Amino acid sequence: MLGFVPPLPQQPGRPPSAGHMIVCGDDALARRLAVELRFVYGERVTLLLPPGRDANSPETPLTQRGRAAALFGRMSAAMNRTANGNGTGGGGSSGDTNAGVEAVRIMEAPEPSDDILEEAGVDRAAALALVYDDDERNIRAALTARRLNPRLRLVIRLYNRKLGLHLEELLDQAAAVAMPGIDPASLDASTTVLSDADTAAPALAATALTGSSKIIQAEGLLLRAAERPPPRPGETLDPGLCTLALLSSTTNNPAGSEGSDSSGDEAPQLLPDEQTVADAAGRGTVVLETVSRAGPDRPATRMGGRGAPLAQVFSRRLRWSALGVAAAVVALVIASILTTNDSLLHSAYLTLLDLLGMNDPAAEDAPPARQIIQLLSGVAGLLLLPLLIAAVLEAFGTLRTATSLRRPPRGLSGHVVLLGLGKIGTRVLVRLRELDIPVVVVEEDPDARGIPLARSMHVPTVIGDVTQEGVLEAAKIRRAHALLALTSIDTTNLEAALYARSVKPDLRVALRLYDDEFATAVYRTLRTAHPGALTRSRSVSHLAAPSFAVAMMGRQILGAVPVERKVMLFAALEVAGHPQLEGHTVEQAFRAGAWRVLAIDATPPADRNPDLAAPPPYDPEGDAAPPPSGLVWDLHPGYVLRAQDRVVIAATRRGLAELLRRQRSMVPGR
Repeated sequence: MLGFVPPLPQQPGRPPSAGHMIVCGDDALARRLAVELRFVYGERVTLLLPPGRDANSPETPLTQRGRAAALFGRMSAAMNRTANGNGTGGGGSSGDTNAGVEAVRIMEAPEPSDDILEEAGVDRAAALALVYDDDERNIRAALTARRLNPRLRLVIRLYNRKLGLHLEELLDQAAAVAMPGIDPASLDASTTVLSDADTAAPALAATALTGSSKIIQAEGLLLRAAERPPPRPGETLDPGLCTLALLSSTTNNPAGSEGSDSSGDEAPQLLPDEQTVADAAGRGTVVLETVSRAGPDRPATRMGGRGAPLAQVFSRRLRWSALGVAAAVVALVIASILTTNDSLLHSAYLTLLDLLGMNDPAAEDAPPARQIIQLLSGVAGLLLLPLLIAAVLEAFGTLRTATSLRRPPRGLSGHVVLLGLGKIGTRVLVRLRELDIPVVVVEEDPDARGIPLARSMHVPTVIGDVTQEGVLEAAKIRRAHALLALTSIDTTNLEAALYARSVKPDLRVALRLYDDEFATAVYRTLRTAHPGALTRSRSVSHLAAPSFAVAMMGRQILGAVPVERKVMLFAALEVAGHPQLEGHTVEQAFRAGAWRVLAIDATPPADRNPDLAAPPPYDPEGDAAPPPSGLVWDLHPGYVLRAQDRVVIAATRRGLAELLRRQRSMVPGR
């Protein structure tokens, strides 16, 4: 099923040399990260996996070690094909970046204990990534590793963001205390806490948007990378700030390429030059369309608002009935004024008494109009009694179900059906609600991680197995705008997507799939069967691995934008130490297919914000003005980059790897 599995490149009798990188994990992210470091950055990697099969894929016959070896074998073969096809052409990304780098060293151990970490060479390693699915295991291993090597760069995977912030401060302080007399700022012991769910959620949520726009945040500003279709004949589109990518030439051909690295000339082109864009007639583009100021990091909104408005307490039918009775009372008051010439206050008083049955019957000598109004008021009073009883019953029912999950309302349409409320699904739900997109959740486990969040946000939820008949219908799939299948089981996601397409052929579908070959086959088949509908396949580990790899290299990316099945990175870099940037103009520093300078930070180095990706603090009152941004986006092509500048770049994975490799090679002793 996975093809030839090469011999495992483990070398148990040979201890690793200094400066290598260690990856510890128990799922696809660990294997992807090892591939990223080995085949993109050219690093020496030791991969620590638990023995036995992958707990998330028990149906796979290969063990964790076997799956990693198979993945390394496929990547090595792909790299050889790429090198043979490209030859020795120009560009920093076409050469062999792994020359002289030994194979990945694979170790097996149930836990990253002291002995195992020492055997992996943690005391001589440059960086350690702890990407187990269990937060507690990652924290315990991080404390052990910091004690064994205070200079070690740590990259930790944590789902709990608040805990991650405290842990990051604690580990950096521990490194400074363990090495007294050394300036903490000079220690290469940075600690980075990342969440694969937070990294992948924006890209997954973007697939549900009509405009297919991706948002990157930098110092309170939002960069919107918008996907545009090919222009019509005679049509001229706004080029935006710059063109980030050209979509595959067969995007509109259902039987065409799937947009991965193996697509050849038909694959999407990242960071093309102006001539390539001009010659690419009939191809869609991804452009940096607008730059706008980001609002503060506000909590996600509830569906239906806060508190207990009438729309949530009383049904629409009851509200319309109450409105009808009120209109009848107003009409009776007006009729009484016109027929009896009484004042407004007195007419309203008599009408209410008649309505409640508290007034005396009209006298025999009373005008006929007065008698008719009194009879009509009595009839309206009879209608008022069942209305009051229904209101009381509905109010009690609302209070009783206030803590239960909300069912999808009857008139709901244009919403997103989200399958799965695990770690990834929960983060995607928050992201969709931040964008005010209506969502209906389908989850099989009533005790899933995201169920309390869905309940607190009043998101309509269907509890049931999505593969069973009637579950997607209960989620109003026929009137939905998109389907996000984000469960951890590939076959479940595929089955749900196929059934949803059979119900609504033009439904937008995004699937979470791990295996690349399986994802490619699914992508092509769905596009062929439903050419008029948008289909996307996404791998969480594929989206998150570049962020973890860049963090292990000592940098932090601002975001990752998926372009079909490739990934483009946005990062902030200091110009000093990068000969490809320092002393060159913005135009000269641009390298097609590798990197492009988008902005510079004009803030003095002493006043710069160390984390450009951090959102502005949330102000509940909304009175505080956001701090001004020091980023300059409208750069003149002739501006010469100086050593003290900090730039925001868009880069491919290999382009960013080349920049970081060059800087690392200039540091003595590395």
